[in-house]
Amino acid sequence: MFFLYQTIIFIILVFSPIIIVLRIIRNKEHKVRFSEKFSFSSKKRIKGKLIWFHGASVGEILSIVPLIKNYEKNKSITQILVTSSTLSSSKVLEKFKFKKTIHQFYPIDNSFFTNKFLKFWKPHMAVFVDSEIWPCMFKNINDKKIPLILLNARITKKTFKKWMKLKNFGRSIFNKITIAYPQNLETETYLKKLKTNKLIRLGNLKFAENFEKNLDKISNNFEKEMIKKKIWVASSTHENEELFCAKAHIHLKKKVKNLITIIIPRHIHRSKDITSEIENLGLKVTNHRSKRRNLKNTDIYIVDTFGETQKFHKIGCSVFFGGSISYKGGQNPLEAARFGAKILHGPNTDNFKDVYKLLKSLNISKVIRTPKELASSITFRKNKSKGNKIKIIGQNILKKTIKELDYFVINEFKKT
Repeated sequence: MFFLYQTIIFIILVFSPIIIVLRIIRNKEHKVRFSEKFSFSSKKRIKGKLIWFHGASVGEILSIVPLIKNYEKNKSITQILVTSSTLSSSKVLEKFKFKKTIHQFYPIDNSFFTNKFLKFWKPHMAVFVDSEIWPCMFKNINDKKIPLILLNARITKKTFKKWMKLKNFGRSIFNKITIAYPQNLETETYLKKLKTNKLIRLGNLKFAENFEKNLDKISNNFEKEMIKKKIWVASSTHENEELFCAKAHIHLKKKVKNLITIIIPRHIHRSKDITSEIENLGLKVTNHRSKRRNLKNTDIYIVDTFGETQKFHKIGCSVFFGGSISYKGGQNPLEAARFGAKILHGPNTDNFKDVYKLLKSLNISKVIRTPKELASSITFRKNKSKGNKIKIIGQNILKKTIKELDYFVINEFKKT
């Protein structure tokens, strides 16, 4: 089965130049750094102890920022390597201005490339985040006797069924994980059935706060303009959800003066299409990239830049999360919830079932199904006391996670 997997990866490699060119055209790939995906490193490996974190995209990378901040202060660690697969995640990480931490794009899961990657970086421990399972890399990490940690592990029912169709192959991959920290009971159950060696449930690391002042700055003139307005936010929206929110704006505008709806698309390369669609509804659109600060007559404000979500989550009293009307499984609402915002979402939140269940129990979130229902659910007051409850949960999970990882940092690093 492993041979068949490698054959499939080889076929993808044959077509990879075409795929990469198309991704560059669509602004989804770096014009120069794409070569990192073929294990051509663009940064130097500094002599000393290196801890490696890998997460797929923005959400996973932001979830480990509190850990990176902690290990930036650890004198026993010389360098922190962070890998991810998306351009947006690399741009978000750049904004944190870390000293020890560098970013590289994750290599294609081929024996040659993954082996080349490990030989160059020589990590003392590998921490994979969320649902990142890569057979070839896991095999090579295991062969080199590097501790392999699956942190904040998440396996959905759909993913589990796929692995169970290839039961022996799946178990041979999950068996290579040194220890896994499932974020919920469902994942813990699935990991047991996949014969993962050791499991400890700590809770969902995404509850931990990744607040950064550098990401929170809004110019004085812009802030003055915002104060004059009634604002709500639609975050991480997918196709058709922007129109859904624009229609909610039309309903709400009948009752609320000086209203602005801030839309933060999940994929900003769609911004031009979104603008065109919304303008067809007769609404006035302003794009963040234009740096226009006079918001007179603006209906919809589209955030079409990377890494600025936090500042808008902070000012939004009500935040609708996308991927929940479309069938994408929902997006992570915890940052906005920590700021005391009311969380609104559609019925499709399978990616964050436990999170939304907790928010519902605290009366922080509400399910909506129509633009009119969304409009009637929007409030313009924050509830900071409920936001603090989320922060406390996150602080406790972060402390437990650091304590667990410190075992490897302290004990494993002594071996070499």
